[in-house]
Amino acid sequence: MQKAGGIISLIAGVFGVIAALITLVVGSTGSALGASGATVVRNLGWLGLLASFLVIVFGAISLNAKSKTIGILVIVFSVLGAIFGGTIVAIFMVLSLIGGILAAVGTNKLNSNER
Repeated sequence: MQKAGGIISLIAGVFGVIAALITLVVGSTGSALGASGATVVRNLGWLGLLASFLVIVFGAISLNAKSKTIGILVIVFSVLGAIFGGTIVAIFMVLSLIGGILAAVGTNKLNSNER
């Protein structure tokens, strides 16, 4: 279950990066055209991009992690990305949240079997 959670988090992080780039393009285009609120959308894109990159990194680490801490960090960055990343990024962060839960729960089972 730990490896499945890490793989799900990796895939969700990649799609989150793509969604954050779309948000950045929309926000930057709106800012260039002088639309009100476009800087907020652009900032949401940057925060979504940061959260998605962190989900990718910690999702990759969670594939072979020995503790639940990495899975919990995937959960935390998924929630932060869903809150601060915008609507499109939030869709993929929900998938990453599921992957983080699987990684955290799977690590606990792995450690109990090694004893």
